[in-house]
Amino acid sequence: MAKNLILWVVIAVVLMSVFSNFQDQGTTAQEIPYSQFLGEVDTGRVDSVTISGPVIRGTRSDGSNFSTYSPETDNNALIGQLMNGGVAIRGEEPEGRSMLLQILISWFPFLLLIGVWIYFMRQMQGGGGGRGAMSFGKSRAKMMSEEQIKVTFKDVAGVEEAKQDVVELVEFLRDPSKFQRLGGTIPRGVLMVGPPGTGKTLLAKAIAGEARVPFFSISGSDFVEMFVGVGASRVRDMFAQAKKQAPCIIFIDELDAVGRQRGAGLGGGHDEREQTLNQMLVEMDGFEGSEGVIVIAATNRPDVLDPALLRPGRFDRQVVVPLPDVRGREQILRVHMNKTPLSDDVDARTIARGTPGFSGADLANLVNEAALFAARRNKRVVDQQDFEDAKDKIMMGAERKSMVMSEAEKRLTAYHEAGHAIVGLKVPEHDPVHKVTIIPRGRALGVTMFLPEEDRYSYTKRRLNSSICGLFGGRIAEEMIFGPESVTTGAQSDIQRVTEIARNMVTKWGLSDRMGPLAYGEDEGEVFLGHQVTQHKTISDETAHAIDEEVRRIVEENYAEAKAVLEENVDILHAMADALMKYETIDRDQIDDVMNGQPPRPPKEPPAAPTADTGAGGAGDTAKAEDGKDGDVGGRPASEH
Repeated sequence: MAKNLILWVVIAVVLMSVFSNFQDQGTTAQEIPYSQFLGEVDTGRVDSVTISGPVIRGTRSDGSNFSTYSPETDNNALIGQLMNGGVAIRGEEPEGRSMLLQILISWFPFLLLIGVWIYFMRQMQGGGGGRGAMSFGKSRAKMMSEEQIKVTFKDVAGVEEAKQDVVELVEFLRDPSKFQRLGGTIPRGVLMVGPPGTGKTLLAKAIAGEARVPFFSISGSDFVEMFVGVGASRVRDMFAQAKKQAPCIIFIDELDAVGRQRGAGLGGGHDEREQTLNQMLVEMDGFEGSEGVIVIAATNRPDVLDPALLRPGRFDRQVVVPLPDVRGREQILRVHMNKTPLSDDVDARTIARGTPGFSGADLANLVNEAALFAARRNKRVVDQQDFEDAKDKIMMGAERKSMVMSEAEKRLTAYHEAGHAIVGLKVPEHDPVHKVTIIPRGRALGVTMFLPEEDRYSYTKRRLNSSICGLFGGRIAEEMIFGPESVTTGAQSDIQRVTEIARNMVTKWGLSDRMGPLAYGEDEGEVFLGHQVTQHKTISDETAHAIDEEVRRIVEENYAEAKAVLEENVDILHAMADALMKYETIDRDQIDDVMNGQPPRPPKEPPAAPTADTGAGGAGDTAKAEDGKDGDVGGRPASEH
């Protein structure tokens, strides 16, 4: 924006200078006929004149200016007349313009148009920043010098194993001879693999910051253009620049954008992308010396990469950057909390235990949301309640307090969420209930949030069956209290997740006694031009029928078990629904009171009302039974109820 503004200011100044310098100087004076000029000389009205060749400019006795053009080739007679009239005479050399200046004046508009056209072409083709039509094939990698990189390993938390894997890269960049004396070579390429937001880019910058070497950063999509060969040219230019700055690091983000497996898919090959990939393979090949240049790439889809990228001599080392565990989350929270004024009651360890499955980016967002809550409440520091509210907003969605629900709708929602909570508390190996609310959040009319007490990396058959029971708790409660005809569409997401879990138990996880410990592939296909195209069928019709029957059996058995749990605890169901109608949101302590047959204790004092509405966002309805991040089970989507 600033560069464009400066450009137009320069153009305006040039135009003003040209027109001011080359405009007719006589336009400021009255232009009169030569005969009138002679008459005024005779009558004594002319005070002084300046003669410049045939051009005569003068001043009258009353101070007014005039100009005229003399048709005479010899001004001797005129000068005598002026002398007799007492007119002051001054002579000037006639103005003359060189041929070069005349050409410049006549061609200036065309030159200006050509300059503007070149500027816009550079903006469209080169993406700005001084990369235009003449540098179309140049690398777009942004280079950061060692002085510009302030990130070190101290700023990267929660990925200790990944940091240990890349420590020797730092040692190699600092002292390459240490490895070369023994005939060893450091891996040319390091592929960082992990879910989004886990800090792959940050870790790559930290390597450069620790080694104090230049850092080239580029995205995989920056190589691909509509013209074939441009991406390959940019790869060559990027490696050529890197070799001049060696030792250095090249970081390619989202490598899968250019490194997809060649020849895969139904749409045929992409010539530009494949040529770019081929050039990258050649540049990274062991026969092409790139001493001192280490290529680090990041992706969250390593399964789609071309095998040639992963062979020795290229990206032959993979560093997994996983989601942080509870200790890692605590360390990440402390890094982000250092920039925020905190109250004494804030406990990073407690917050870390309550955020399983959160990535580093999620935790940064959590700290930011907590700071926003504190600012809305006009606080000077961020306290624990702000973090709890921020966590609820991220996990369950923002409260939609402006949404008006009828009393009957609220009661039906209360029984639905109470059914989820009671079944989840009564079945074995289920995550404990953290909070139940009938306040609309995100797309859900109500939310029951289960929060695991510790990180889980595998799930037993008993736990999966309990998850199915808990998901059915809401629908069964509606049917028990209001009758089969009053069952709503609020359990749509619950049914989808139940079906997914049961089918995975049969076809992927080998948890069906009838089908055995085998993996069954069903209709497989790819999305081509927006349509699912079936390629082949890997199981017979009889096996598919048996799988459907086994999935139905698992679902029906767990449905019956969940129904039996609610029938045995119908009094608790009524009590919890009444508590939800009274308080709208109940926490773990109040839920324990209801489960023990006691009246729920009053809720804690609510925080001060924010000065601005928190808005509506998030999807509290989309919890995942296979991971531990979104504990929401039983959200009822408002769009479907």
